[in-house]
Amino acid sequence: MKKLLGVLLSLLFAAVAIAQTAPQSSAPAPAAGRKKRVAVFDFDYGTVHSGVAAIFGQDVDVGKGISDLLVNYLVKDGGYSVIERKALDKILAEQNFSNSDRANPTSAARIGKMLGVDAIIVGSITQFGNETKNTNVGGAGGALGGFGVGGFGHKKSKAIVALNARLVDIDTGEIMGVAEGKGESSRESTSLLGGGGHWSGFGAGGVNFGSSDFQNTIIGEAVKAATEQMTSGIIANKDKLQMRQVMVQGLVAAVDNGQIVLNVGTKAGVKVGDQLNVERVSREIKDPGTGKVIRRMSSAVGVVRVTDVDDESAIATAVSGAGFKVGDAVKTITQ
Repeated sequence: MKKLLGVLLSLLFAAVAIAQTAPQSSAPAPAAGRKKRVAVFDFDYGTVHSGVAAIFGQDVDVGKGISDLLVNYLVKDGGYSVIERKALDKILAEQNFSNSDRANPTSAARIGKMLGVDAIIVGSITQFGNETKNTNVGGAGGALGGFGVGGFGHKKSKAIVALNARLVDIDTGEIMGVAEGKGESSRESTSLLGGGGHWSGFGAGGVNFGSSDFQNTIIGEAVKAATEQMTSGIIANKDKLQMRQVMVQGLVAAVDNGQIVLNVGTKAGVKVGDQLNVERVSREIKDPGTGKVIRRMSSAVGVVRVTDVDDESAIATAVSGAGFKVGDAVKTITQ
């Protein structure tokens, strides 16, 4: 009996020792909150338009080039969630957003609400040109490379690019933060577009400012430096932005072949991709003194995801649940 007891005690001590030396599993980390969502509008370049045409030999939308480069840097940093270009262009086209509105915080904020972002970024190009010595100007525009478009041959060329960006609250139109960037680059015996390796031109009135060949030109180096500096300022202003919380409440207006039509749209804060809870009122509680409804008891029907939306309505499909009916209530918090 004593021998058996000794064996049992030995096994117990061994189990305790193993438990003490075994690695303890850590508690799961809490789910991280979503990133602050922004939309980047094409920068206004009206004040440097003539200089841009002189450099490239034609009108090139350098504002779009700066915007695209900024988006690349913001996505790479990962601090913001940036709206896709296609989604932004679709809304801009539907709302007839003009180039003259690019730097207008009020007009951009209205578009931002439709996109469901926390803030929009608008900006301007305030300098995009050159400071040269021994300039020899002549000829007509052609391929970009060598001494550049229009025979701009310089013994020494210096490119200067200056940018400013503003983070705008879409509910108030208030400017929450400002960021600036300035880049300079100089080179001997070449033009502003020289030194770009195999880079030899552009297509459809646009330049890919993110391409390595363009960034190796003098003007490209200045663009890159200015945009990187501005991006750092935008990232530093991140804590000034507040995440929007919009309570969306509406009703199921129709159910047709698996599509659930809602009576709320972008004006109520609904956007494609939103998920809404669907509930059905099962009982109304009334105040016995006034007869006023003081509470509605409801039960969950399911969850739907928005696939298309306009100003006044949205189309959704079921994520879970079934038996959706006209009059069912939909609600969620869109952040």
